[in-house]
Amino acid sequence: DANESAEDAFVRRAKEGMGQDEAQFSVEMPLTGKMYLWADKYRPRKPRFFNRVHTGFEWNKYNQTHYDFDNPPPKIVQGYKFNIFYPDLIDKRSTPQYFLEPCPDNKDFGILRFHAGPPYEDIAFKIVNREWEYSHRHGFRCQFANGIFQLWFHFKRYRYRR
Repeated sequence: DANESAEDAFVRRAKEGMGQDEAQFSVEMPLTGKMYLWADKYRPRKPRFFNRVHTGFEWNKYNQTHYDFDNPPPKIVQGYKFNIFYPDLIDKRSTPQYFLEPCPDNKDFGILRFHAGPPYEDIAFKIVNREWEYSHRHGFRCQFANGIFQLWFHFKRYRYRR
Protein backbone atom coordinates (compact mmCIF):
# COMPACT_ATOMS: atom_id res chain seq x y z
CA ASP A 1 0.00 0.00 0.00
CA ALA A 2 1.67 3.21 -1.21
CA ASN A 3 0.04 5.63 1.24
CA GLU A 4 0.87 3.54 4.34
CA SER A 5 3.13 5.62 6.56
CA ALA A 6 6.41 4.32 7.92
CA GLU A 7 4.89 4.36 11.41
CA ASP A 8 1.93 2.21 10.32
CA ALA A 9 4.31 -0.22 8.64
CA PHE A 10 6.36 -0.37 11.83
CA VAL A 11 3.34 -1.19 14.01
CA ARG A 12 2.13 -3.81 11.52
CA ARG A 13 5.58 -5.47 11.47
CA ALA A 14 5.86 -5.36 15.26
CA LYS A 15 2.45 -7.05 15.70
CA GLU A 16 3.33 -9.93 13.34
CA GLY A 17 3.23 -13.36 14.92
CA MET A 18 1.73 -12.25 18.21
CA GLY A 19 0.81 -15.37 20.19
CA GLN A 20 -2.02 -16.18 22.60
CA ASP A 21 0.40 -15.94 25.52
CA GLU A 22 1.56 -12.42 24.61
CA ALA A 23 0.02 -9.07 25.49
CA GLN A 24 0.87 -5.51 24.51
CA PHE A 25 3.14 -3.87 27.09
CA SER A 26 3.39 -0.09 27.18
CA VAL A 27 4.00 0.92 30.80
CA GLU A 28 6.66 3.60 30.45
CA MET A 29 8.86 4.77 33.34
CA PRO A 30 9.22 8.56 33.55
CA LEU A 31 12.85 9.72 33.28
CA THR A 32 13.26 12.99 35.14
CA GLY A 33 16.00 15.58 35.02
CA LYS A 34 17.59 14.33 31.80
CA MET A 35 19.06 17.17 29.72
CA TYR A 36 20.42 16.59 26.24
CA LEU A 37 23.37 18.55 24.84
CA TRP A 38 21.70 18.56 21.42
CA ALA A 39 18.30 19.81 22.71
CA ASP A 40 18.84 23.33 21.32
CA LYS A 41 19.69 21.97 17.85
CA TYR A 42 17.00 19.26 17.47
CA ARG A 43 13.60 19.00 19.08
CA PRO A 44 13.85 16.05 21.52
CA ARG A 45 11.06 13.51 21.14
CA LYS A 46 10.14 10.08 22.42
CA PRO A 47 10.49 7.19 19.98
CA ARG A 48 7.43 5.13 19.08
CA PHE A 49 7.40 1.57 20.33
CA PHE A 50 5.41 -1.64 20.29
CA ASN A 51 6.29 -3.96 23.15
CA ARG A 52 4.95 -7.33 24.21
CA VAL A 53 5.07 -9.20 27.48
CA HIS A 54 5.17 -13.01 27.34
CA THR A 55 3.22 -14.64 30.16
CA GLY A 56 2.52 -18.25 31.00
CA PHE A 57 2.15 -20.88 33.66
CA GLU A 58 5.02 -22.51 35.48
CA TRP A 59 4.16 -26.17 36.00
CA ASN A 60 6.63 -26.88 38.80
CA LYS A 61 6.00 -29.61 41.40
CA TYR A 62 4.14 -27.26 43.73
CA ASN A 63 1.82 -25.99 41.00
CA GLN A 64 1.26 -29.53 39.63
CA THR A 65 0.19 -30.62 43.11
CA HIS A 66 -2.08 -27.65 43.88
CA TYR A 67 -3.49 -26.72 40.44
CA ASP A 68 -4.80 -28.35 37.27
CA PHE A 69 -5.77 -27.18 33.77
CA ASP A 70 -9.31 -26.25 34.91
CA ASN A 71 -7.92 -24.29 37.86
CA PRO A 72 -4.52 -23.03 36.60
CA PRO A 73 -1.81 -21.35 38.71
CA PRO A 74 -1.33 -17.59 38.39
CA LYS A 75 0.39 -16.51 35.18
CA ILE A 76 3.93 -15.26 35.50
CA VAL A 77 6.01 -13.07 33.20
CA GLN A 78 8.29 -15.28 31.12
CA GLY A 79 9.85 -12.66 28.83
CA TYR A 80 9.52 -9.46 26.81
CA LYS A 81 9.76 -8.29 23.21
CA PHE A 82 10.72 -4.64 22.76
CA ASN A 83 10.41 -3.06 19.29
CA ILE A 84 11.47 0.60 19.29
CA PHE A 85 11.15 2.73 16.20
CA TYR A 86 13.98 5.17 15.34
CA PRO A 87 13.33 6.30 11.73
CA ASP A 88 14.94 9.76 11.96
CA LEU A 89 18.25 9.15 13.76
CA ILE A 90 20.73 11.92 12.93
CA ASP A 91 23.81 9.66 13.20
CA LYS A 92 22.90 6.58 11.17
CA ARG A 93 26.14 4.81 12.20
CA SER A 94 25.45 4.83 15.94
CA THR A 95 23.46 1.85 17.16
CA PRO A 96 20.83 2.28 19.89
CA GLN A 97 21.78 0.75 23.23
CA TYR A 98 19.94 -0.63 26.24
CA PHE A 99 20.87 -0.37 29.91
CA LEU A 100 19.44 -2.48 32.74
CA GLU A 101 19.34 -0.47 35.96
CA PRO A 102 18.09 -1.44 39.42
CA CYS A 103 14.69 -0.12 40.45
CA PRO A 104 15.22 2.18 43.46
CA ASP A 105 11.94 1.37 45.24
CA ASN A 106 11.56 -2.40 44.57
CA LYS A 107 14.34 -4.95 44.02
CA ASP A 108 11.91 -7.36 42.28
CA PHE A 109 11.86 -5.00 39.30
CA GLY A 110 14.47 -3.42 37.08
CA ILE A 111 14.42 -0.42 34.75
CA LEU A 112 15.27 -1.15 31.13
CA ARG A 113 16.41 2.10 29.48
CA PHE A 114 16.92 2.57 25.75
CA HIS A 115 19.30 5.24 24.42
CA ALA A 116 19.70 6.12 20.73
CA GLY A 117 20.92 9.72 20.39
CA PRO A 118 19.50 12.80 18.64
CA PRO A 119 16.68 13.57 18.05
CA TYR A 120 15.35 10.86 20.41
CA GLU A 121 15.00 11.07 24.17
CA ASP A 122 15.80 8.01 26.25
CA ILE A 123 12.84 5.80 27.01
CA ALA A 124 12.54 3.40 29.96
CA PHE A 125 10.30 0.55 31.07
CA LYS A 126 9.87 -1.19 34.42
CA ILE A 127 10.35 -4.94 33.98
CA VAL A 128 10.57 -8.01 36.19
CA ASN A 129 14.09 -8.42 37.62
CA ARG A 130 15.08 -11.99 36.69
CA GLU A 131 18.04 -13.56 34.89
CA TRP A 132 17.84 -13.43 31.07
CA GLU A 133 18.33 -16.31 28.66
CA TYR A 134 20.91 -15.00 26.15
CA SER A 135 20.74 -17.95 23.75
CA HIS A 136 19.31 -17.33 20.27
CA ARG A 137 17.77 -20.81 20.49
CA HIS A 138 15.69 -19.55 23.41
CA GLY A 139 14.42 -16.49 21.55
CA PHE A 140 17.03 -13.85 22.40
CA ARG A 141 17.33 -11.12 19.79
CA CYS A 142 19.13 -7.79 19.97
CA GLN A 143 19.36 -6.08 16.59
CA PHE A 144 18.96 -2.72 14.89
CA ALA A 145 17.78 -2.89 11.29
CA ASN A 146 15.60 -0.66 9.08
CA GLY A 147 15.22 1.91 11.86
CA ILE A 148 13.81 -0.65 14.33
CA PHE A 149 15.70 -1.66 17.46
CA GLN A 150 14.56 -5.07 18.67
CA LEU A 151 15.36 -6.54 22.07
CA TRP A 152 13.63 -9.86 22.69
CA PHE A 153 14.39 -12.11 25.65
CA HIS A 154 12.94 -14.78 27.87
CA PHE A 155 13.86 -15.41 31.48
CA LYS A 156 15.89 -18.43 32.54
CA ARG A 157 13.83 -21.32 33.82
CA TYR A 158 15.33 -23.13 36.76
CA ARG A 159 14.61 -26.82 37.12
CA TYR A 160 14.39 -27.83 40.75
CA ARG A 161 16.21 -31.08 41.57
CA ARG A 162 16.73 -32.73 44.94
